[in-house]
Amino acid sequence: MSPGLPAAGGGRWVNVAPERVAGWLDRFAERHGSLTWAISPATIIATAADGAVADCKVPFPPLAVEPGVPPTAALAAHAGVERRVGVLLVRLGGYAAGVFEGERLVASKVGSRQVHGRSAAGGWSQQRFARRREGQVRVALGAAADTAAGLLVPAAPGLAAVMVGGERRAVGQVLQDARLAPLRSLVADPFLTVPDPRRRVLEDAPAQFRCVRVRVAEP
Repeated sequence: MSPGLPAAGGGRWVNVAPERVAGWLDRFAERHGSLTWAISPATIIATAADGAVADCKVPFPPLAVEPGVPPTAALAAHAGVERRVGVLLVRLGGYAAGVFEGERLVASKVGSRQVHGRSAAGGWSQQRFARRREGQVRVALGAAADTAAGLLVPAAPGLAAVMVGGERRAVGQVLQDARLAPLRSLVADPFLTVPDPRRRVLEDAPAQFRCVRVRVAEP
């Protein structure tokens, strides 16, 4: 489980692993009192007797809760399903693409391209530097698109989702590549916050995309 982070709508966010979500909600009830539930395909909201709220975002919605099944058990079972998921991580200095079966990385490619930082110099030299940097950015993003087209597009028919992360602008530019059209409708939340994509960073991605994201608001 990750440490809590401030949430834009109030409260704090925590990431809870699928195998821990039932226990986490049980402990939430122990601290705050009995829970009432509001259930939708994308969210389970637990409101405690003292007014505390745990707003659980369902990974890979929709969630179906069978009659008689406790919401905690339904959420844990849904989150714990081993899905085939594509991942594309892009920052200007590098990229990583992979296909996961549950937490297991079964196909991947990682690469990097040099992109110089912005220059503080002025005049013609700055303009030449800017043009050079723009060329480096095009090459870097093109390499990321090539990798996604070669690795993820062929796998797209069998993917439950495509998770993206890194730098939002860079990811958005890569996904504009016409070859990646089959991936766009598969892109799902959350956006993965990662450092420069490396093999280890890619391998750690399931810790973010498989978890249940919970916004906790306490009285």
